[in-house]
Amino acid sequence: MKKLVLVAVVVLIAACQQNKIGYVDNLKLMDGYQEKIEIEAKFKTKAEALTKKRDSISQAFQIEVQAFQSKAQKMSQAKAQEEYGLIQQRGQFMGQQLQQEEQAMQAAGQVEMDSVVSKVKREIKAYGKANGYTYILGGGDGGSVLYGTDSQDLTDEVLKILNDSYKK
Repeated sequence: MKKLVLVAVVVLIAACQQNKIGYVDNLKLMDGYQEKIEIEAKFKTKAEALTKKRDSISQAFQIEVQAFQSKAQKMSQAKAQEEYGLIQQRGQFMGQQLQQEEQAMQAAGQVEMDSVVSKVKREIKAYGKANGYTYILGGGDGGSVLYGTDSQDLTDEVLKILNDSYKK
């Protein structure tokens, strides 16, 4: 009888200590997060500006090369080769400068996106602690949740908290 009571108490304790589990759809969460949307828009604008700058510089350089080609016919071969070498060096230098600008812009964008991901993770953790969750799993294409009921989907709640917090 003692053993039966002991087993019943253990089962009762285990039943009371069930884990509360929820999940968020990572893709939906990030796609709906206003701060991420604004960062993407900002860097898209910067990328477009850099593309216009590159196109403008390329076009001006092409005009310069064409002008040189016309002028080169009237030069000695040695002088033409010397000037052509200088033009090539300038072209390479401009290409390197533009490439460095693009890399710097991409690095800055990555830093900002990493910051957003960290904020999202902190908010999910805080939400989980505040609402008594033992686990909150990540779903979506890159997540670990293959199936979850809608009642365990916390995506919209967490997204609302994130966007409300960002508006402030």
